Amino acid sequence: MKILQVVPSSGDSFYCENCVRDNALLRALVQAGANVVAVPLYLPQVRDRVTAVSDSPIFFGGINSYLQQKSGIFRRTPRWLDRFFDSRWMLRWAARRAGTVRASDLGSMTLSMLRGAEGNQAKELDRLLGWLETIGAGPQDVVHVSNPFLLGIGVAAKRRFGSQLVCSLQDEHTWIDAMHAHDAQDCWRVIAELGGEVDAFHAVSRYYGGLMQERLGFHASRLHVVHVGVDADAFDVSTLPYDPPVLGFLSRLAEPLGLGVLVDAFVALKRRPGLESLRLHLCGGATADDRRFLRELHRRVRGEGMDGDLEFFDDIEPSSRRAFLQGLTVLSVPSPEGTAFGTYILESLAAGVPVVQPNVGAFPELIEATGGGVVYEPNDAETLAATLGDLLLDRDRLAALGQSGRRSMETDFHARRMAERILEVYRGLGAETRPEPSPTGGTS
Repeated sequence: MKILQVVPSSGDSFYCENCVRDNALLRALVQAGANVVAVPLYLPQVRDRVTAVSDSPIFFGGINSYLQQKSGIFRRTPRWLDRFFDSRWMLRWAARRAGTVRASDLGSMTLSMLRGAEGNQAKELDRLLGWLETIGAGPQDVVHVSNPFLLGIGVAAKRRFGSQLVCSLQDEHTWIDAMHAHDAQDCWRVIAELGGEVDAFHAVSRYYGGLMQERLGFHASRLHVVHVGVDADAFDVSTLPYDPPVLGFLSRLAEPLGLGVLVDAFVALKRRPGLESLRLHLCGGATADDRRFLRELHRRVRGEGMDGDLEFFDDIEPSSRRAFLQGLTVLSVPSPEGTAFGTYILESLAAGVPVVQPNVGAFPELIEATGGGVVYEPNDAETLAATLGDLLLDRDRLAALGQSGRRSMETDFHARRMAERILEVYRGLGAETRPEPSPTGGTS
């Protein structure tokens, strides 16, 4: 079976759950002996490096794609000029720009990407498909796109190679809902239309599969829930330090992910008897848009006289994340609306660190499946502080939750198990007996 994985990058400036998932899946597929080619999009991936993508050129480079969206001139430029804008130093510069990750600014470009050969980035699509043919990577049995925004690419590849098309689903609704209303409406419509050519949707949780099935209207028979997995073997287990205890946050350091709620809970916890020495460790990186919010948080903590107990960890490279988690007693990412999954929960549990999460999104599903944490509601700082405080003062329960979570990472939530389940999805589509592509690019 020949597999093509289409994987975008956020530029590695902040903790991206989807990027962590894609890299873990690719690595596990390669280790399982699968014949997989990965195509990286938009920005360089310098962390979580995977052999399958390390030698591939970057397609739909963030600068070229943006310029082609804004001006017809750049839709006809020669390849030597495109190479300049696709150079790694230029793309790393682009990754630091806030607009590269701001949904409200990119609605029209998202729609253009979805339109594939009819979009403003058609030149980029032709280059990608041509490269696959040049290296002998096509035809593919399976084309697996990382998210629905890449369906313009996925459908074009399916038609060119006669492949089965798989599309992962993880938190795309938050991106679309942040767009201007007319762009969001158009995106949902176009994704639903393209979704008619998807052979299997891969959702990372039951919660999110149900949400996207309702929004896109596809039949339940095409939905496959496969939880994310992590390589638990790479994690050392935390001793759950208690002198002092350490509360941690691992995700993009942003207000929408509940960091303000956690800081308010931390301030309250420091006033609770027995927790006066509590420390707060934050890791996950940020965009330029998050800097003002972070400065305000720091001023708040400093105003309480607690800034000596707050520490930022800037390096989000995988080994650095693992070292960060080893130093924690408990982790919490109190995202107000929840998320489709919560890969940071798995990484925390792989290090034997229990989690405390709000009873929203996929969090209750994940904590029930792993036995590695506690859920609370309502999702406010007062309730979070009370829940965290009770757990931090019960060392036996802390240890039991950490051990339960770690065991689940070694079995059901290991990356190799994720790869096995995804391969089962591919085989269930009859991918190895796909029809041959016709000369016109459809199937015969």
